[in-house]
Amino acid sequence: MSAIDDAAPGAAAPAAPAAPTSPVFNPPPLSGPTLVLGTVALSLATFMNVLDSSIANVSLPAIAGDLGVSPNQGVWVITSFAVANAISVPLTGWLTQRIGMVRLFTSSILLFVLASWMCGLAGSIEMLIFFRIVQGAVAGPMIPLSQALLLQSYPKTRAGMALAMWSMTTLVAPVTGPLLGGWITDNISWPWIFYINVPVGLIAAAATWAIYKKRESPTRKLPIDGVGLALLVIWVGALQIMLDKGKELDWFNSSDIVAYATVAAIGLVVFVIWELTEDHPVVDLTLFKRRNFWTGTLAISVGYGVFFGNVVLLPLWLQQFMGYTATDAGWVMAPVGLLAIAFLPLVGKLVGKVDPRLLSTFAFLVFAGVLWMRSGFNTQADMTTILIPTVIQGISMAFFFIPLVTVALSGIPPERIPAASGLSNFVRIMAGAMGTSIATTLWDNRAALHHAQLTEQIGNASGVAASDFFGKLAAAGLSPQQAAAQVNRLIDQQAYMLAASDVFSASAALFIVLIGLVWLARPARAGAAADASGAH
Repeated sequence: MSAIDDAAPGAAAPAAPAAPTSPVFNPPPLSGPTLVLGTVALSLATFMNVLDSSIANVSLPAIAGDLGVSPNQGVWVITSFAVANAISVPLTGWLTQRIGMVRLFTSSILLFVLASWMCGLAGSIEMLIFFRIVQGAVAGPMIPLSQALLLQSYPKTRAGMALAMWSMTTLVAPVTGPLLGGWITDNISWPWIFYINVPVGLIAAAATWAIYKKRESPTRKLPIDGVGLALLVIWVGALQIMLDKGKELDWFNSSDIVAYATVAAIGLVVFVIWELTEDHPVVDLTLFKRRNFWTGTLAISVGYGVFFGNVVLLPLWLQQFMGYTATDAGWVMAPVGLLAIAFLPLVGKLVGKVDPRLLSTFAFLVFAGVLWMRSGFNTQADMTTILIPTVIQGISMAFFFIPLVTVALSGIPPERIPAASGLSNFVRIMAGAMGTSIATTLWDNRAALHHAQLTEQIGNASGVAASDFFGKLAAAGLSPQQAAAQVNRLIDQQAYMLAASDVFSASAALFIVLIGLVWLARPARAGAAADASGAH
C-alpha cells in the first residue's frame, strides 16, 4: 500500500482495465456568457436532483397519512430514492463511454422529469416507492457528470472555485428542500413537491444540450459487468430492506431480517471477490488500496450519513411531538444555507493553500458542537433556540465537502478520476440512506426505553403529584380513560425528546471520532481537485 501512497503526484498508478485505450478528450474551457449559462444549467440540474433527496423529509407525515401508512413506512420514500441512486452511480463511467457525456446527462434529466411526474400521480405507497426507485436510478449519472462538465468548463487554475460553486448548489438544495416541501404540503398538496421538477428539468435539459452538444465526449463499446451489477443490486437492496424493516419486525428476532442480513453479507463478499477478479468491473475496488482515497471516502461518507440522518430526524420530531407544521419545520432547517453560502468562496480559495485535513477537522468540530447544542433541547424549546444551531451548522457544511473530496482524489491520475468519483459518490449515497434508517431506528428504540423508564418513575412516585395531576384532569372534565391517555401522550412527548437528544449526542461523538480518521490520510497536494477537470 505504501508504494502506491508514496508515488509522486504525476506517477502512473495502476489504471482501470479500460483506461490505457480510453480516448483523450480535453476540450478548451468556456468563457463569457456561455460559461455563465452553462454553469446555471448544470447547477439547475444538480439542484433539482439534490432537492429531491430532502424535499420529502418534512412531507412524510402528510404523504403517509394520505396514502394510509405509518410515518416509519413513509421513510421508504426517502431511502428507496437514495439506494436506487447509489446503485446507478457506479455505472456512470461505463454509460458515459457508451452513450457520451452530454447525451447521457441530458437523457438523465429528461427521464428524471418523467419519473417525477409519475411520483406525483402515484395513488399508493407502493406506486410512489416504485417511481422513486426509477427516479433515483435515472438520477445516478447526473451529479458526477454535472461536476465533470462544470470542471471541464473552467480552467484548471479555477478548479477550486468551480467546485465551490458546485458545492453551493448541493448545499442550498437540501436546505431549500424542507422549506419548499413544507410550504407546498401545507398550502397546495404533496404531489407538487414532485411536479415542480418538470419545468426546472426541461429548462436545464434544453440549456445543457444547447451549450454542450458540440462538446460531446467520444464513445466506444465496452462489455458490461452484468454479474457484478446483479450482485451490487442484491446486497445493497437486501441491506437497505433489513435496515428499514428491522424496527418493524423486531430486528434479529425475525427470520425475515436474519434472511436479509445473510443475503446482504454473502452478496457483499461475493461482490468484492468478483469485482477484484473481473476484467471489466462495474466498480474499481482497487482504488481502496490508496490511503487517501479510503480515508477521505470513509470520512465524507460517514459524516454525510450522520448529517443526513439528523436532517431527517429533526423535522420528524418537530412535527410529531412539538406541534410544528410542515412549513414551520422547513423554516427551522432553512437558515443552514446562509453561512454555507457566505463561506464557500473562502473555502474554494483556502483548499489550495491550507492542508485540507485542517479544514475538515474544523468542519467536524463545528458539526459536533451543533449536535451537542441540539442534545440540550427540551419540549419547551422555542423556535429561536432551535434555529441557532441550524444557522451555525452552515459553517461546517461549507468546510465539509471540498476539503474531503480533495483528500480522496489526491494523487489519483486523471484517467482514474471518473472511477474514483463514482465509487466515492456510491459509498456516500449509501451512507446517507443507511444514516436515515439507523437514525430513525435508534430514535424509536431509545424512545421506547425512555417511555418505560418514565412510566416506571411515575409508578414508583409517592403518588401525591400524580394524584394531583389526575385530579386536575378530572376537574377539567376528562374521564379516567381520557386522563390516562393524556398522561401517556405527555410521556410520549418526553420520551421522544430524550431519544432525539440521545441521537444528537451520539452523532456529536461520531464527528469527533472522524477527526482521527481524516488525519490518517497523507497531506493532499493542492492540485488534486483540478485533475478532475481532465477526467473526460
